[in-house]
Amino acid sequence: MNDNGPATDDEEVRLTGVLTDIARVAGRDAAIAIARKFGGVRMYFPLKPSKDSWLVKTVGQEKAQAICDELTAGRCGLEYDLPLGAFGHQETTRAKVDRLLAEGRTQRDIALATRYSERGVRKRARILKDREPDLFDD
Repeated sequence: MNDNGPATDDEEVRLTGVLTDIARVAGRDAAIAIARKFGGVRMYFPLKPSKDSWLVKTVGQEKAQAICDELTAGRCGLEYDLPLGAFGHQETTRAKVDRLLAEGRTQRDIALATRYSERGVRKRARILKDREPDLFDD
């Protein structure tokens, strides 16, 4: 993974909001593709997407039509706010901090590499430490 790319494994991504509806009718891959490209903004879903529409270009005609059928209920085009989910800046940066902590980098180096504060890195390290199972618990 490069430092600018997504920091999440698509199979572990939790879909929320309208993305769950999209995944149900067009597949998880379609919902993730839409979230990656357009998460965090409001997008228009027409009754019948044209071949030049953002949606067809993202997921293909058949899936685009299935999505529009679901989201418009065959009545009229609608706008939806698409969730950022795991593809937002905060989530990808947090994943990068987690990776650098696991690699044993110093908190100062992590803060400088991610634009997190050192305090934020310390807090994240504590959270991750608290999640580790205790080998001596029953």
